[in-house]
Amino acid sequence: MMRSSSGADAASSGSGEHPGSPRAGDARVSIAGAAVRYGDLTVFDGIDLTIKDREIVSIVGPSGCGKTTLLRAVDGLTRLDSGTVTIDGKAVTGPTPGVSMVFQHFGLFPWKSVFNNVAYGLKLQGAPKEQIAEAVPKYINMVGLSGFEKSYPHQLSGGMQQRAGLARALAVQPQVLLMDEPFSAIDAQTREILQFELLRIWESRPIAMLFVTHSIDEAVLMGDRVVVLKGRPSHIHEVIDVGIPHPRTRETLSTTRFQEVKAHVWDLLMQDVIEAERHVG
Repeated sequence: MMRSSSGADAASSGSGEHPGSPRAGDARVSIAGAAVRYGDLTVFDGIDLTIKDREIVSIVGPSGCGKTTLLRAVDGLTRLDSGTVTIDGKAVTGPTPGVSMVFQHFGLFPWKSVFNNVAYGLKLQGAPKEQIAEAVPKYINMVGLSGFEKSYPHQLSGGMQQRAGLARALAVQPQVLLMDEPFSAIDAQTREILQFELLRIWESRPIAMLFVTHSIDEAVLMGDRVVVLKGRPSHIHEVIDVGIPHPRTRETLSTTRFQEVKAHVWDLLMQDVIEAERHVG
């Protein structure tokens, strides 16, 4: 049977159990009554969601439903028109220490080498040169880019650029990692490789992660829970407990539970498509 919650229950939905899971109530990120409006357009309204420490929450929904806008609100880059976002109990009013974001289109500085791109966040934090010299190679190696420290973004493949972006985000040792469709701009084979690389890295140091994607497979593979946004303005239609233990491997994709959750999320999203076709007809 599909375990899920919807509406006001979204914030209290449980996550899949795995070694090191936080106790219930160990909230890292709390979103309450969140709404964003652009003029007469309300993008989303009444968003209530809690992301626990050491939990990955995936967000899916149709284009234009506000997935990236919600992520930017958590990062302090977009101002809410109503509601609040708190991290470790403190209201988010701007970019917050301990939060890193990985962007869809890599977000690397083209004039900086891989080393200096990865070092960028540490430099902004005022880290001493000795710390940077020690930490940056560690994270470059962690994402599989050793040997490319002196390369520039234009000399790297799309997958390698995204690895560099991930290393930069991890180098500041965030407590919250925000992923904005991080693998959508790369080919399918590289995408799958990076999904499992990210899971491997997360399993070695589990932190709170909010993962926005258009891919249902990716949402289920990555997430302890999957949040489905629907409607105009969008709202949390349902939160599904994935219920698949970590570590996750390619074999996870063929499990009965994975297929069940994938089919359920697909059905939820297809309801809007079918309804739209009826109106057109």
